[in-house]
Amino acid sequence: MMPFPADRHLHIGAIIFPRIDQFDFTGPFEVLSRIPNSTLHIGWKDTSPVRDVKGLLLTPGQTLATMPPLDVLVVPGGAGQVDLMEDEPVLSFIREQASHAAIVFSVCTGALTVGAAGLLKGVKCTTHWASFDVLEHLGAIPTNQRVVIDGKFVSAAGVSSGIDGALRVAALLRGERAAQEIQLYMEYAPEPPFQSGTPETAPAEIVAAARAGYREITETRIALARRIASNSA
Repeated sequence: MMPFPADRHLHIGAIIFPRIDQFDFTGPFEVLSRIPNSTLHIGWKDTSPVRDVKGLLLTPGQTLATMPPLDVLVVPGGAGQVDLMEDEPVLSFIREQASHAAIVFSVCTGALTVGAAGLLKGVKCTTHWASFDVLEHLGAIPTNQRVVIDGKFVSAAGVSSGIDGALRVAALLRGERAAQEIQLYMEYAPEPPFQSGTPETAPAEIVAAARAGYREITETRIALARRIASNSA
C-alpha cells in the first residue's frame, strides 16, 4: 500500500464500548490523532459516556450511524468485546465500513470482533495471547507476531502493541517519516523493567496464574466463536 497524497484528508474512526480496555483505544489514539491532515472520529451506539473495564470514563463524539465513510476503522478489545461478537448492529457497521476502508485495524481482542463479522476468513491475524486460540474458530490464520499486516487488515497483539500497530498504520497512510515524527514526539522507546511481556519470556508461574485468571472469558470467547462459525456454515 502506497501512502495517500498529503492533500487528501483522511477519516479515521474508532469504536468504543462499555468495558473496553481503554489502552486498546487510547494508545493508538495518541498516534492516530497526530496523523497529518486527518480527523479521528470516536463512536458508539449513542453519545453517552462509557466506562472502561477499570472504570475510566470515555465519551463518544458521535454515534455509529453518523460516522462518515472511513479510510481507517479501529476496533479495540477488552472484556466488553464479548458482548459485541453477536451484536448485529455493531457487526453490520464493521462490515459496511470495512467494505470501503483502506485499513481495518484491530487491537488486542478487537480482532475477535472483526472475525465475528466474518472478515478474517483466511486472513493472517494476531490478538492477545490469552485469546490467540480463538482466532482459528473464526477462520483466521493465527500469526504469533506483535503486529500483523495482511492486505487491508492490520492487527496488533495485546494492549500495548496497539501503539506499534498504530505507528505502522501511520506509515502506511502518510509514509515512514510522518510515523517517525509521531514516535519521536511521543518519545516512544520502551525499556520495560521486566521481561514478562509475553508468555515466552515471562516466568512460568506468572503465565500459569494469568492463564487461570483468563480461563473463564477465554472459554466464553471460544464458545461464541464456535457458535458464530456454525451459524455461518
